[in-house]
Amino acid sequence: MKKKWIGALLCLSMTAGLLAGCGDSGTPSGSNDTQKETQKETDSQSQGSDDNGGSEESSEGKVLNIYVWNEEFKTRVKDYYPGYEEIDAKSGKIGDVTVNWNITPSDNNAYQDNLDSTLLKQKDAAADDKIDLFLGDADYIAKYVYSDYTMPLSELGIEESDLPDQYQYTHDVAKDDSGALKGVSWQACPGVLFYNREAAKEVFGSDKPEDVQEYVKDWDTFNESAKTLKEKGYNIMASANDNYRVYSNNVTSKWVIDGKINIDENLMNWVDASKEMVDKGYTGAYDLWSDDWKKGFYPEGKVFCYFGPAWLVNFSMAADTEGSIGYEGGWGATEGPQGFFWGGTWIFAATGTDNPTLVKDIMMTLTTNKEIMTDIVIDCDDFVNNKPAMEEMAKDEDYSSKILGGQNPIDIYCKGIDGLDLSNLTSYDSGCNEEFQHAMKNYFQGNATKEEALDQFYKAIVEKYPDLTY
Repeated sequence: MKKKWIGALLCLSMTAGLLAGCGDSGTPSGSNDTQKETQKETDSQSQGSDDNGGSEESSEGKVLNIYVWNEEFKTRVKDYYPGYEEIDAKSGKIGDVTVNWNITPSDNNAYQDNLDSTLLKQKDAAADDKIDLFLGDADYIAKYVYSDYTMPLSELGIEESDLPDQYQYTHDVAKDDSGALKGVSWQACPGVLFYNREAAKEVFGSDKPEDVQEYVKDWDTFNESAKTLKEKGYNIMASANDNYRVYSNNVTSKWVIDGKINIDENLMNWVDASKEMVDKGYTGAYDLWSDDWKKGFYPEGKVFCYFGPAWLVNFSMAADTEGSIGYEGGWGATEGPQGFFWGGTWIFAATGTDNPTLVKDIMMTLTTNKEIMTDIVIDCDDFVNNKPAMEEMAKDEDYSSKILGGQNPIDIYCKGIDGLDLSNLTSYDSGCNEEFQHAMKNYFQGNATKEEALDQFYKAIVEKYPDLTY
């Protein structure tokens, strides 16, 4: 598989199916108060490895080039990495190392195109021009995992045994065919069902998570509740695409088997259930992120629920906009029919970096330091990749989410994460998921038969991936 990806960095057209993982639609600002700055100064003397890349004795490169698609990771480094000093919007300093931020938005695949074209020049680039560290989103992580342009973390001195508190699924998706761990993440993105509290009280008589869960505990119950909600004037979801990832995360086979496109039975279950819901007016068939899809962020949109991880409700559902449900603390969270995940951001070391020690220290500090990760949860409402930290936060009576009406949702996130099985992920998933939803929209809206929609899907995939058949 590795050879296939090395030659495909520029020719692949893999569109990220979400707003850049965790933050394109509203990046968390982090914390920057005096206490945090004081802590950073203290930590810079005591945290990280003994050979911190920012120390004076370092003989490594003096320029650290980081490629990202938005401000989120830059904010994390600025607010939580000891010793980082911001120079301006595009640069900073760590000791005597200049940090350059190359930020290219994900729209129209621009981030990957820019990153790929630069990686292809990496071998012959001057030391100060080489990419040292870059980010990859869950939807296309395999593209870089199965590539020689990313370093196994063991070559940096990081073994999987050094990361015992991280959630296993974040490792599973970042390993190549040989089992080498290539990327590491500071966040985990377990998904839950976010429900409209006022709608829950009106229709079901209670907005308590444990009560609402009884009405969405499995797909049969969920579909029956859709009928009840419709009778009261609510759509259960804004779009049939809202629960697609729950189904696609719970398949029992891969998108591609021996070079042939394979549609798992659970995906067809989604198609059949969605068609019925659209036909009965229980939901729409809108594209995610469209204006019609977003109407449910507001009370007049009359939408009962959305499926997603912490970043969706916190940063992508208009929670900072007056009049929205989130602004008024009107969402609640419960497990929903099945556990799933959506998104996430992985940190990669680019092959050829002349700053391996500093790259290692950034990775370790931002993904294993429990105190820092707990601060990220408190400051940013994020869900971090540290199991002990999240388990403690789940029991913290002082922690709550304003957007979720004072609820502490951590325990509900935790319930859905340990059972995740990502063994069926492939490097074709991003394109297949995107084209499948696109083709089925025609079926849902009555513009094509199911067979015609499937044919449209197959043709789109073999055009995107000429090495596949169906």
